[in-house]
Amino acid sequence: MCKSSELNSTSSVINMVKDEPKEDLLPVKQENKKSLSENMDAFEKVRTKLETQPQEEYEIINAEVKHGGFVYYQEGCCLVRSKDEEADNDNYEVLFNLEELKLDQPFIDCIRVAPDEKYVAAKIRTEDSEASTCVVVKLSDQPVMEASFPNVSSFEWVKDEEDEDVLFYTFQRNLRCHDVYRATFGDNKRNERFYTEKDPSYFVFLYLTKDSRFLTINIMNKTTSEVWLIDGLSPWDPPVLIQKRIHGVLYYVEHRDDELYILTNVGEPTEFKLMRTAADTPAIMNWDLFFTMKRNTKVVDLDMFKDHCVLFLKHSNLLYVNVIGLADDSVRSLKLPPWACGFIMDTNSDPKNCPFQLCSPIRPPKYYTYKFAEGKLFEETGHEDPITKTSRVLRLEAKSKDGKLVPMTIFHKTDSEDLQKKPLLVHVYGAYGMDLKMNFRPERRVLVDDGWILAYCHVRGGGELGLQWHADGRLTKKLNGLADLEACIKTLHGQGFSQPSLTTLTAFSAGGVLVGALCNSNPELLRAVTLEAPFLDVLNTMMDTTLPLTLEELEEWGNPSSDEKHKNYIKRYCPYQNIKPQHYPSIHITAYENDERVPLKGIVNYTEKLKEAIMEHAKDTGEGYQAPNIILDIQPGGNHVIEDSHKKITAQIKFLYEELGLDSTSVFEDLKKYLKF
Repeated sequence: MCKSSELNSTSSVINMVKDEPKEDLLPVKQENKKSLSENMDAFEKVRTKLETQPQEEYEIINAEVKHGGFVYYQEGCCLVRSKDEEADNDNYEVLFNLEELKLDQPFIDCIRVAPDEKYVAAKIRTEDSEASTCVVVKLSDQPVMEASFPNVSSFEWVKDEEDEDVLFYTFQRNLRCHDVYRATFGDNKRNERFYTEKDPSYFVFLYLTKDSRFLTINIMNKTTSEVWLIDGLSPWDPPVLIQKRIHGVLYYVEHRDDELYILTNVGEPTEFKLMRTAADTPAIMNWDLFFTMKRNTKVVDLDMFKDHCVLFLKHSNLLYVNVIGLADDSVRSLKLPPWACGFIMDTNSDPKNCPFQLCSPIRPPKYYTYKFAEGKLFEETGHEDPITKTSRVLRLEAKSKDGKLVPMTIFHKTDSEDLQKKPLLVHVYGAYGMDLKMNFRPERRVLVDDGWILAYCHVRGGGELGLQWHADGRLTKKLNGLADLEACIKTLHGQGFSQPSLTTLTAFSAGGVLVGALCNSNPELLRAVTLEAPFLDVLNTMMDTTLPLTLEELEEWGNPSSDEKHKNYIKRYCPYQNIKPQHYPSIHITAYENDERVPLKGIVNYTEKLKEAIMEHAKDTGEGYQAPNIILDIQPGGNHVIEDSHKKITAQIKFLYEELGLDSTSVFEDLKKYLKF
């Protein structure tokens, strides 16, 4: 099944996952009271080990949250906290040793601190599994683990009328999340199921409004949402429904000064717009239009402040920040630097400033802060990354078969001569209304430094141009994404960027659908392909309703079990169904043994069928035919995609260089600056 663990939204509920529960009540585990001195001994060993290792040029930042005067974060194998002003020093307090969970290389994915800092909760997982454990630590003179909950997806704290901290959390099983629990600790320890979603095609996610006034229960599928409010002052009262789900209507909620700010696609055009209503009259008939977006605009995120609302936007493939003054409804639109391709949001409680980071595939994140008092955007000063002078970013468009203009983002060295003779790596995704990932990846930077051209194709089915861009590439319009990808590659070649014999294509997860389809329909455009956890057998997967995500994915791929039109349409593009005896590009597939999102069986079946077709073609072609290399690299573990796997990165780069007949000596030397071998 596919597939992705993300769904578009605002900061209220951006990047959500799907899940489901185990039993009516999950027991609270007994405390594991390891002393502070024992924790410190364990951590000292870890720190000593880290200090003896060579430092990487770019540091990987783990989950971190500021609350009150403290910063909570992971250091080595421990959850620690330090005074805010001392966060960069060694003066910290160890709260919990992750090694107590007996997991393989655990790391903290998310941290939440109770309102009065009596407790801290942290979600912990490993690279080889999507399962997460939530530990609750009591903050006392000698911090102790108060409880541990398995398979937690989202979680938030509220404080009730008795000043008691209440933890709300969702429980995930088989990639589904349908139940909400609430738990208390200390003398009044309890743990109970609070809400159950009955429709298996929806999943549940929790979000606490920026001012902590309401906890929202967000019930969603790919195209429809419903939100319930839990009063942050009275969390034991029944929740209040904002608006019953209406098919095709998405909405997400923030709160300020007794008003709800609602980002929704209701009305025409069916793109996101910002509306607001009084918190005590939340139903849709009371929503007033507050702010509209330009057409072809993607709402990336939203952040709410005391007197301002900040929208993070993508328009015409460029990034913008719109600052809305809530006192006078003024709007200030800021166009961000053209090199920037993505936002990284900062957890922030400072009402005077809005911090965030900008990044690109070849440039590490850089900090920016919008200061409301000055009405200006300030960028981090200091050493300027040399990549800004040695590389170039271009934004082009390709015309698809139906005349649609498809945006592309291209990177190459400034001093490159005769780009037609340079190797090209094309990236694509095109599903779920999700943007193509353009976060910083060290290996991408190394490739550009070594003369490669990188091209990111923002095809229909993705979300780069808003909700309609997604709608135009899903269900019985999925072939639009394939036509867009073909047009992008042909346009690149036509404008002098590389040539088919030097062109490679890469994708992960649902992006494998378009890549596999292109390999069937136009293999002559490509020399080599790398795929990671690819979705390749759409038809058989969507026919199997016993798989964890089939019901949730009907809105994206269709229902071939009950709809003959959907079944016939999927047959037209499904990579597995359309394999035939012909010449194919060489293909390297990385798959994960226990991947629940994309079952290994479908990938193995695809690989075997592809090899058989290639052998049949080779027999018909005769002696001298050079058959492509088809490599299936099955990795252990149950995670869907492991971005930072050094083994995977080096294997894929080695494959690309060998297939194109390039010398990889210098690229692996450069990789050592970023990766530990």
